[in-house]
Amino acid sequence: MDKQRLLAEAIAEAKLGSSEGGIPIGSVLADLDGKIISRGHNLRVQTGDPTAHAEVVCIRNAGRRTDWHKLVLASTLSPCIMCTGTSLLFRIPKIIIGENQTFQGAEDLFAANGVQCIVLNDPQCIEMMRDFIQAHPDIWNEDIGVPGD
Repeated sequence: MDKQRLLAEAIAEAKLGSSEGGIPIGSVLADLDGKIISRGHNLRVQTGDPTAHAEVVCIRNAGRRTDWHKLVLASTLSPCIMCTGTSLLFRIPKIIIGENQTFQGAEDLFAANGVQCIVLNDPQCIEMMRDFIQAHPDIWNEDIGVPGD
């Protein structure tokens, strides 16, 4: 399985979300051979759905399955607690994380549940999120549940 290729596909999803006026976070779900099963990007701004984070959208797009325990999830950003919980619910055993410098999600929960996390700290992912957070701090804070004024 090519981690960089999966991350590149997740980055393409993040860029698609950004081009739609959303938050640049993308995700792909693949089998252990690297065949992509589904894709998703953060749709929270576009749809008004507060649960439409990239990983949740990607998992929804995979549909009903019984092979979750044989899949890998790649995301451009460290998954938040909601996305971590969704991944844990379906027992996805491996998570590829593009970066955790701008936001570190619930990686401790993955570790506590035996999930393998591979953090790449990809410069493109870091730059994409830093630029977005700097330009849209209000949207970012809303996305991660920081209370408004």
